[in-house]
Amino acid sequence: MKNIILALVAMTMMAAGVALAQAPPTAPPVPGRGGPVSPDPRTMPLWEGQAPGAQGTAEADVPTLTYYPAYGRTAQTAVVVAPGGGYQNLAMNHEGRQVANWFNSQGIAAFVLKYRLGPKYHHPVELGDAQRAMRIVRSKAAEFGVRPDRIGFMGFSAGGHLASTIGTHFDAGNASATDPIDRASSRPDFLILGYPVVISTAPYAHQGSMRNLLGESPAPALLENMSNEKQVTKETPPTFLFHTNADTTVPAENSVYFYLALRKAGVPAEMHIFEPGAHGVGLGMNDPVLSAWPPLLSTWLRQRGLLTAPAAPTAAPVATGRGQ
Repeated sequence: MKNIILALVAMTMMAAGVALAQAPPTAPPVPGRGGPVSPDPRTMPLWEGQAPGAQGTAEADVPTLTYYPAYGRTAQTAVVVAPGGGYQNLAMNHEGRQVANWFNSQGIAAFVLKYRLGPKYHHPVELGDAQRAMRIVRSKAAEFGVRPDRIGFMGFSAGGHLASTIGTHFDAGNASATDPIDRASSRPDFLILGYPVVISTAPYAHQGSMRNLLGESPAPALLENMSNEKQVTKETPPTFLFHTNADTTVPAENSVYFYLALRKAGVPAEMHIFEPGAHGVGLGMNDPVLSAWPPLLSTWLRQRGLLTAPAAPTAAPVATGRGQ
Protein backbone atom coordinates (compact mmCIF):
# COMPACT_ATOMS: atom_id res chain seq x y z
CA MET A 1 0.00 0.00 0.00
CA LYS A 2 2.83 2.38 0.86
CA ASN A 3 4.36 1.87 -2.59
CA ILE A 4 1.01 2.57 -4.28
CA ILE A 5 0.60 5.85 -2.34
CA LEU A 6 4.12 6.98 -3.25
CA ALA A 7 3.46 6.17 -6.90
CA LEU A 8 0.24 8.21 -6.89
CA VAL A 9 2.04 11.18 -5.30
CA ALA A 10 4.82 11.00 -7.91
CA MET A 11 2.28 10.88 -10.75
CA THR A 12 0.40 13.87 -9.30
CA MET A 13 3.62 15.90 -9.05
CA MET A 14 4.60 15.01 -12.62
CA ALA A 15 1.17 16.07 -13.92
CA ALA A 16 1.43 19.37 -12.08
CA GLY A 17 4.88 19.91 -13.58
CA VAL A 18 3.52 19.35 -17.08
CA ALA A 19 0.66 21.79 -16.46
CA LEU A 20 3.07 24.43 -15.23
CA ALA A 21 5.36 23.91 -18.19
CA GLN A 22 2.46 24.29 -20.63
CA ALA A 23 0.91 27.37 -18.97
CA PRO A 24 1.86 30.65 -20.63
CA PRO A 25 4.26 32.78 -18.59
CA THR A 26 2.66 35.59 -16.61
CA ALA A 27 3.34 38.94 -18.24
CA PRO A 28 5.56 41.10 -16.07
CA PRO A 29 3.84 44.14 -14.57
CA VAL A 30 4.15 47.27 -16.62
CA PRO A 31 6.13 49.88 -14.69
CA GLY A 32 4.69 53.28 -14.00
CA ARG A 33 1.06 53.64 -14.97
CA GLY A 34 -0.37 50.18 -15.42
CA GLY A 35 -0.72 50.52 -19.20
CA PRO A 36 1.44 49.88 -22.21
CA VAL A 37 4.87 51.45 -22.16
CA SER A 38 5.51 54.28 -24.58
CA PRO A 39 7.91 53.42 -27.41
CA ASP A 40 11.40 54.81 -27.12
CA PRO A 41 11.79 58.46 -28.09
CA ARG A 42 13.28 59.21 -31.48
CA THR A 43 15.45 62.24 -32.28
CA MET A 44 15.50 63.75 -35.76
CA PRO A 45 17.27 66.80 -37.21
CA LEU A 46 15.03 69.64 -38.31
CA TRP A 47 16.77 69.74 -41.68
CA GLU A 48 18.68 67.15 -43.66
CA GLY A 49 22.22 68.47 -43.97
CA GLN A 50 23.09 71.85 -42.52
CA ALA A 51 20.31 73.97 -41.10
CA PRO A 52 19.79 77.41 -42.66
CA GLY A 53 22.23 79.88 -41.15
CA ALA A 54 24.30 77.16 -39.45
CA GLN A 55 27.77 78.27 -38.40
CA GLY A 56 29.22 74.79 -38.13
CA THR A 57 28.36 71.13 -37.68
CA ALA A 58 28.81 70.76 -33.91
CA GLU A 59 25.91 69.63 -31.72
CA ALA A 60 25.03 73.25 -30.91
CA ASP A 61 24.66 73.97 -34.64
CA VAL A 62 22.17 71.17 -35.29
CA PRO A 63 18.60 71.82 -34.10
CA THR A 64 16.63 68.64 -33.42
CA LEU A 65 13.20 67.39 -32.48
CA THR A 66 12.76 64.40 -30.16
CA TYR A 67 9.50 62.53 -30.63
CA TYR A 68 7.86 60.97 -27.55
CA PRO A 69 4.91 58.90 -28.79
CA ALA A 70 1.80 58.72 -26.64
CA TYR A 71 0.90 55.32 -25.25
CA GLY A 72 -2.47 53.65 -24.86
CA ARG A 73 -5.51 55.36 -26.32
CA THR A 74 -4.27 58.56 -27.92
CA ALA A 75 -6.09 61.86 -28.30
CA GLN A 76 -4.51 62.49 -31.72
CA THR A 77 -3.14 65.71 -30.23
CA ALA A 78 0.52 66.78 -30.27
CA VAL A 79 2.57 69.43 -28.47
CA VAL A 80 5.99 70.80 -29.41
CA VAL A 81 7.85 71.63 -26.17
CA ALA A 82 10.52 74.35 -25.99
CA PRO A 83 12.59 74.15 -22.78
CA GLY A 84 13.83 77.38 -21.23
CA GLY A 85 17.33 78.51 -20.37
CA GLY A 86 17.60 82.21 -21.15
CA TYR A 87 18.29 81.56 -24.87
CA GLN A 88 21.75 80.38 -23.73
CA ASN A 89 21.06 76.93 -22.25
CA LEU A 90 18.26 74.39 -22.44
CA ALA A 91 16.62 72.70 -19.43
CA MET A 92 16.09 69.55 -21.49
CA ASN A 93 15.18 67.32 -18.55
CA HIS A 94 12.70 69.05 -16.22
CA GLU A 95 11.29 71.35 -18.91
CA GLY A 96 11.64 68.85 -21.74
CA ARG A 97 11.69 65.10 -21.17
CA GLN A 98 9.63 65.15 -17.97
CA VAL A 99 7.02 67.36 -19.56
CA ALA A 100 6.89 65.13 -22.64
CA ASN A 101 6.29 62.11 -20.42
CA TRP A 102 3.45 63.97 -18.69
CA PHE A 103 1.83 64.73 -22.04
CA ASN A 104 2.23 61.06 -22.97
CA SER A 105 0.30 60.16 -19.80
CA GLN A 106 -2.55 62.29 -21.16
CA GLY A 107 -2.56 60.43 -24.48
CA ILE A 108 -0.76 63.31 -26.22
CA ALA A 109 2.31 62.95 -28.45
CA ALA A 110 5.16 65.30 -27.49
CA PHE A 111 8.10 66.68 -29.45
CA VAL A 112 10.93 68.29 -27.47
CA LEU A 113 12.69 70.98 -29.47
CA LYS A 114 16.44 71.58 -29.23
CA TYR A 115 16.75 74.98 -30.83
CA ARG A 116 19.88 77.01 -31.52
CA LEU A 117 20.99 79.49 -28.89
CA GLY A 118 22.69 82.80 -28.30
CA PRO A 119 25.04 84.44 -28.12
CA LYS A 120 26.17 82.43 -31.18
CA TYR A 121 22.75 82.59 -32.85
CA HIS A 122 20.33 85.48 -32.81
CA HIS A 123 16.78 86.10 -34.02
CA PRO A 124 15.34 85.00 -36.42
CA VAL A 125 17.25 81.71 -36.17
CA GLU A 126 15.42 80.55 -33.04
CA LEU A 127 12.04 81.40 -34.53
CA GLY A 128 13.02 79.60 -37.74
CA ASP A 129 13.80 76.46 -35.73
CA ALA A 130 10.44 76.65 -33.96
CA GLN A 131 8.55 77.19 -37.20
CA ARG A 132 10.34 74.28 -38.84
CA ALA A 133 9.38 72.04 -35.89
CA MET A 134 5.72 72.97 -36.30
CA ARG A 135 5.87 72.33 -40.04
CA ILE A 136 7.47 68.90 -39.54
CA VAL A 137 4.81 67.71 -37.09
CA ARG A 138 1.96 69.10 -39.20
CA SER A 139 3.23 67.79 -42.54
CA LYS A 140 3.86 64.33 -41.04
CA ALA A 141 0.79 64.25 -38.82
CA ALA A 142 -0.47 60.97 -40.28
CA GLU A 143 2.90 59.33 -39.64
CA PHE A 144 2.84 60.48 -36.00
CA GLY A 145 -0.80 59.47 -35.48
CA VAL A 146 -2.02 63.01 -34.78
CA ARG A 147 -4.35 65.47 -36.45
CA PRO A 148 -2.82 68.42 -38.32
CA ASP A 149 -5.32 70.77 -36.64
CA ARG A 150 -4.47 69.66 -33.08
CA ILE A 151 -0.81 70.64 -32.78
CA GLY A 152 0.17 73.00 -29.97
CA PHE A 153 3.36 74.68 -28.85
CA MET A 154 4.51 74.93 -25.22
CA GLY A 155 7.43 76.88 -23.79
CA PHE A 156 8.94 77.60 -20.40
CA SER A 157 10.72 80.85 -19.50
CA ALA A 158 12.76 81.84 -22.60
CA GLY A 159 11.14 78.88 -24.32
CA GLY A 160 7.89 80.61 -23.40
CA HIS A 161 9.11 83.66 -25.28
CA LEU A 162 9.76 81.42 -28.28
CA ALA A 163 6.26 79.97 -27.89
CA SER A 164 4.65 83.41 -27.67
CA THR A 165 6.76 84.46 -30.69
CA ILE A 166 5.60 81.60 -32.89
CA GLY A 167 2.05 82.27 -31.67
CA THR A 168 2.24 85.86 -32.95
CA HIS A 169 4.71 85.51 -35.86
CA PHE A 170 3.49 82.63 -38.04
CA ASP A 171 2.68 82.03 -41.68
CA ALA A 172 0.56 79.72 -43.79
CA GLY A 173 3.55 78.04 -45.43
CA ASN A 174 4.93 78.35 -48.94
CA ALA A 175 2.58 76.55 -51.31
CA SER A 176 5.18 76.54 -54.10
CA ALA A 177 8.07 75.22 -51.97
CA THR A 178 9.93 72.20 -53.32
CA ASP A 179 10.23 70.82 -49.78
CA PRO A 180 6.74 69.58 -48.79
CA ILE A 181 7.50 70.40 -45.15
CA ASP A 182 7.81 74.09 -46.04
CA ARG A 183 4.30 74.06 -47.49
CA ALA A 184 2.75 73.48 -44.05
CA SER A 185 1.54 76.28 -41.78
CA SER A 186 3.69 77.20 -38.79
CA ARG A 187 0.73 78.45 -36.73
CA PRO A 188 0.16 76.44 -33.53
CA ASP A 189 -3.43 75.43 -32.83
CA PHE A 190 -2.96 76.29 -29.15
CA LEU A 191 -0.26 77.71 -26.86
CA ILE A 192 0.86 76.75 -23.35
CA LEU A 193 3.15 79.23 -21.59
CA GLY A 194 4.93 78.39 -18.33
CA TYR A 195 6.40 81.40 -16.45
CA PRO A 196 7.19 82.85 -19.91
CA VAL A 197 9.40 85.68 -20.99
CA VAL A 198 7.07 87.80 -23.17
CA ILE A 199 8.06 91.43 -22.75
CA SER A 200 11.29 92.66 -24.35
CA THR A 201 11.66 96.04 -22.66
CA ALA A 202 12.14 97.33 -19.11
CA PRO A 203 10.96 97.08 -16.43
CA TYR A 204 9.55 93.57 -16.91
CA ALA A 205 11.90 92.10 -19.51
CA HIS A 206 14.40 89.36 -18.73
CA GLN A 207 17.42 91.25 -19.99
CA GLY A 208 19.68 88.20 -20.29
CA SER A 209 17.22 86.43 -22.59
CA MET A 210 16.81 89.51 -24.78
CA ARG A 211 20.57 90.04 -25.00
CA ASN A 212 21.19 86.42 -26.01
CA LEU A 213 18.35 86.53 -28.55
CA LEU A 214 18.85 89.99 -30.06
CA GLY A 215 22.46 90.97 -29.31
CA GLU A 216 23.89 93.82 -27.28
CA SER A 217 22.27 96.76 -29.08
CA PRO A 218 19.13 95.69 -30.96
CA ALA A 219 17.27 98.27 -33.01
CA PRO A 220 14.22 99.76 -31.24
CA ALA A 221 11.92 98.38 -33.95
CA LEU A 222 13.26 94.86 -33.37
CA LEU A 223 12.76 95.17 -29.61
CA GLU A 224 9.19 96.31 -30.23
CA ASN A 225 8.56 93.40 -32.59
CA MET A 226 9.84 90.89 -30.04
CA SER A 227 7.64 92.23 -27.24
CA ASN A 228 4.95 89.71 -27.98
CA GLU A 229 2.16 91.16 -25.86
CA LYS A 230 2.12 93.93 -28.49
CA GLN A 231 1.84 91.48 -31.39
CA VAL A 232 -1.33 89.64 -30.34
CA THR A 233 -4.18 89.58 -32.86
CA LYS A 234 -7.44 87.68 -33.13
CA GLU A 235 -5.47 85.00 -35.03
CA THR A 236 -3.24 84.25 -32.03
CA PRO A 237 -4.03 80.70 -30.83
CA PRO A 238 -6.01 79.95 -27.63
CA THR A 239 -3.56 80.08 -24.72
CA PHE A 240 -3.05 78.61 -21.24
CA LEU A 241 -0.63 80.49 -18.97
CA PHE A 242 0.75 79.92 -15.50
CA HIS A 243 3.20 81.94 -13.44
CA THR A 244 4.03 82.68 -9.81
CA ASN A 245 3.76 85.95 -7.93
CA ALA A 246 7.06 85.20 -6.19
CA ASP A 247 9.00 84.87 -9.46
CA THR A 248 11.70 87.53 -9.34
CA THR A 249 13.55 86.25 -12.42
CA VAL A 250 10.73 86.73 -14.91
CA PRO A 251 8.00 88.88 -13.33
CA ALA A 252 4.41 87.68 -13.59
CA GLU A 253 3.57 90.83 -15.57
CA ASN A 254 4.91 88.93 -18.61
CA SER A 255 1.97 86.53 -18.38
CA VAL A 256 -0.52 89.15 -17.22
CA TYR A 257 0.13 91.54 -20.11
CA PHE A 258 -0.06 88.71 -22.65
CA TYR A 259 -3.32 87.51 -21.13
CA LEU A 260 -4.82 91.01 -21.26
CA ALA A 261 -3.77 91.34 -24.90
CA LEU A 262 -5.42 88.00 -25.69
CA ARG A 263 -8.57 89.08 -23.88
CA LYS A 264 -8.68 92.37 -25.80
CA ALA A 265 -8.29 90.50 -29.10
CA GLY A 266 -11.07 88.06 -28.22
CA VAL A 267 -8.73 85.04 -28.06
CA PRO A 268 -9.77 82.30 -25.59
CA ALA A 269 -7.29 82.27 -22.70
CA GLU A 270 -6.87 80.96 -19.17
CA MET A 271 -4.24 82.16 -16.68
CA HIS A 272 -3.18 80.96 -13.24
CA ILE A 273 -0.91 83.06 -11.02
CA PHE A 274 0.23 81.14 -7.94
CA GLU A 275 1.37 83.14 -4.95
CA PRO A 276 4.49 81.11 -3.95
CA GLY A 277 7.09 79.50 -6.14
CA ALA A 278 10.45 80.39 -7.59
CA HIS A 279 11.23 80.55 -11.30
CA GLY A 280 11.89 77.35 -13.23
CA VAL A 281 9.71 74.86 -11.34
CA GLY A 282 8.92 72.62 -14.33
CA LEU A 283 6.04 70.28 -13.47
CA GLY A 284 6.38 71.23 -9.79
CA MET A 285 5.42 67.69 -8.76
CA ASN A 286 7.16 67.95 -5.37
CA ASP A 287 5.58 71.30 -4.56
CA PRO A 288 2.25 71.13 -2.66
CA VAL A 289 1.02 74.29 -4.41
CA LEU A 290 2.57 74.31 -7.89
CA SER A 291 1.80 70.64 -8.52
CA ALA A 292 -1.74 71.91 -9.16
CA TRP A 293 -0.89 73.42 -12.54
CA PRO A 294 -0.62 70.20 -14.60
CA PRO A 295 -4.12 69.05 -13.57
CA LEU A 296 -5.42 72.55 -14.38
CA LEU A 297 -3.82 72.27 -17.81
CA SER A 298 -5.37 68.82 -18.26
CA THR A 299 -8.79 70.28 -17.48
CA TRP A 300 -8.23 73.10 -19.99
CA LEU A 301 -7.16 70.65 -22.69
CA ARG A 302 -10.18 68.46 -22.00
CA GLN A 303 -12.54 71.44 -22.06
CA ARG A 304 -11.14 72.39 -25.48
CA GLY A 305 -11.69 68.85 -26.76
CA LEU A 306 -7.98 68.09 -27.05
CA LEU A 307 -7.91 65.03 -24.77
CA THR A 308 -10.65 63.13 -26.56
CA ALA A 309 -9.93 61.00 -29.60
CA PRO A 310 -12.15 62.08 -32.49
CA ALA A 311 -15.06 59.74 -33.11
CA ALA A 312 -14.80 57.46 -36.11
CA PRO A 313 -16.89 58.67 -39.03
CA THR A 314 -20.32 57.09 -39.21
CA ALA A 315 -20.87 54.99 -42.29
CA ALA A 316 -23.51 56.32 -44.65
CA PRO A 317 -26.71 54.24 -44.72
CA VAL A 318 -26.93 51.82 -47.61
CA ALA A 319 -29.85 52.52 -49.92
CA THR A 320 -32.22 49.57 -50.22
CA GLY A 321 -34.39 50.90 -53.03
CA ARG A 322 -37.53 50.81 -50.88
CA GLY A 323 -39.80 53.80 -51.03
CA GLN A 324 -38.28 55.04 -54.27
